[in-house]
Parts: sequence; C-alpha cells; structure tokens
Amino acid sequence: MDIRNNCLRGIAILGIMLHNYCHWLGFAVKENEYTFDAARPMQFWEKLTSLDSDIFIHFFSFLGHYGVPIFLFVSGYGLVKKYEQTAVPASSAALPIPPGVQILPFMRYHFLKLFRLMVFGYVAFVAVYFLRNDDGGVVYSLDRVLAQLGMVVNFVYHYPDKIIKPGPYWYFGLMLQLYALYIILYHRRRSWKTIAATVVACWALQWGASELGDAKLNYLRYNFFGAVMPFAMGIAYARWGRELPRMGYVALTLVSAAMVLFGGFWFHGWLWVPAFVVIGAVSTVRLLPSLWLNPLSWVGTLSAAIFVMHPLAREIIIGHYRRGDIYSGIAVFVFTSFAMALLLNYLLKYIPKPKN
Repeated sequence: MDIRNNCLRGIAILGIMLHNYCHWLGFAVKENEYTFDAARPMQFWEKLTSLDSDIFIHFFSFLGHYGVPIFLFVSGYGLVKKYEQTAVPASSAALPIPPGVQILPFMRYHFLKLFRLMVFGYVAFVAVYFLRNDDGGVVYSLDRVLAQLGMVVNFVYHYPDKIIKPGPYWYFGLMLQLYALYIILYHRRRSWKTIAATVVACWALQWGASELGDAKLNYLRYNFFGAVMPFAMGIAYARWGRELPRMGYVALTLVSAAMVLFGGFWFHGWLWVPAFVVIGAVSTVRLLPSLWLNPLSWVGTLSAAIFVMHPLAREIIIGHYRRGDIYSGIAVFVFTSFAMALLLNYLLKYIPKPKN
C-alpha cells in the first residue's frame, strides 16, 4: 500500500498547488471550500459544457482544493498503521491506550514534526511578503505570528480566512487538531460507532452553522469539524478495509466522479462530496497502470515539502504572469515549487527529527 499511499499524496498535492495558483486568476471559477455558493457550480458547469479554452484553469480552481480530503484520508490511514499494530474487531468498544502511546508525548512529537516542516517555508514567505507589500504589519502582527507558529491560528480567530498568510498554512493547525482527536478519542475507542457518531455530529454542526451565516460555517470548516469525514474514512479503511475486484474499483470511480461533479449543486450534497473524492481517488489509484505509479509516487514523496514551499513560489511568480502568458506562468510555478521542495528536503536532512 505504500506506493499507492504516495500516489494518493501525489494526486493530492498536484491538485492543491494548482488550485492555489489558478484560483488567484481573476477569470477563474472560484471554489466552494469553506462556504457554499450555489452559483459557483453552475458557473463551472457552463465552462465545462462549453469546452472553454481555459477549462484546465477552471477545473483546478474549482476542484483542486479537494486534494485536502485525500491528504486527510492518508493521514488517518497512516496513524492506524503506525499506532495500532493488531487488528481490532468492529464490535470492540473502549480500549486502553497501549504503553508508549500517551497523549502528551504523542502531541509533542506531532507538533514538533509539523513545526520542523513548516517553519522554513513560513519564515521565507514572511520575508518575501514584507519585501513585496507595505501592509505586512497588519497581517503579521505578533499575536498572529505566534498563533501560526503555535498552529492554533485557525482555532483562536473567528475569521481565519482573513488573517492566515500564507493561506494554505491553515492545514497545519487542522492536522494538530486531528492528531488530538485521534489520540484522545479514536485511538481509545475503536468502534465503528465512534467514527459514525463523530462524522454525523460534525455534519450536523455544519448544517446548523449554515443557518447562522457564512462566518460560522467558515470557522467550522477551517477547523476539524469540516475535516473529520475524510480523516475518519482513512482510519476506518485501515482497520476494516477490504480489497475489491477490478470492476468494483471501476464502478466506484465512475460513481464517485458523478457524485463529485453533481453533488456540489446543493448544500447537503456539497458536504458529502469529500467522501466521494476519497473513494474516487483510492479507486483510481488501484486502476492506474504501473507506468503511472512511480512518477506519482515520487511526487508523493515530495508532497509535504511542496505543500510548504508552493505558497512562496506563487508569491514570487504570479504577479509576473497573471495578466500575461498564463500557462507559461503555471509551468514556471510548478517547476519552481518542485525545485524549492527539493531544496527544503535537502535542508531537512541537517535538522534533527523529533523523537517519537
């Protein structure tokens, strides 16, 4: 499964990095990521059915952010494989945390692992941002910098989308919350009922928040409430997943593609689209020819570094191309992001890893 996990990471990071570039282009159809606007899927459908010449840009601008649920799925899957060595029957209820996997050491290790990865890109981005903008003092006030470095910025501020810079770094705080959820709840109570209850509860909270306005829904979806579903799916798949025949994966891929495309036309369908993104991605990877697996797996091994460095590459490059040769800009952006990721991976060899 390792090569397929890396392929999933490769697919996810390509979607995320291209999304984070394309949706900055003024003419691109914007996504429904943190809030829901029924007009946007209609705009995307019009571009798709009219065979718009810029459909590549519209596709990644509107759908590329769904790389995040794929990352969340892989993270949940990986935690089970690492910390749960024995198979657990679906009927089991409360189980003690095994010796050596205690809450505080677990959280300390994962915080340091995320911090070690994040800090290089964050410091470099701040430096470039101050050189290119005169409002850096507002975005990078001391409290916000400390909140980002502490990975709580999207939890302690009520409008995280307006203050997190660079925007993709909201993911670090999200992962820290999900690590806490795993070690406090999912690792202790390994019943499918626990997973189902948290998924339903978070779905209901988002439904309720939508009735109170976009600001409430936005806040929930910047935090673990909006991410539990794919993360829990990864945990469930690692514990109880089974292999399917090839035609089963074909059917799941086709059904998932239809649900991703059409499910986003109404609010409740949109809330469940990430589940079909994950199912479709896992099924697609199972169907890929071996010729595709190695390149995607290689991209997957760089995915964490690409995630950290691509906002910096975008900050440097997009201003030169967003009103000119757009596709050359995308090519330069992708190349630069990969080059920066390779450099970061090289530097990380000289930084001690936290002890697990």
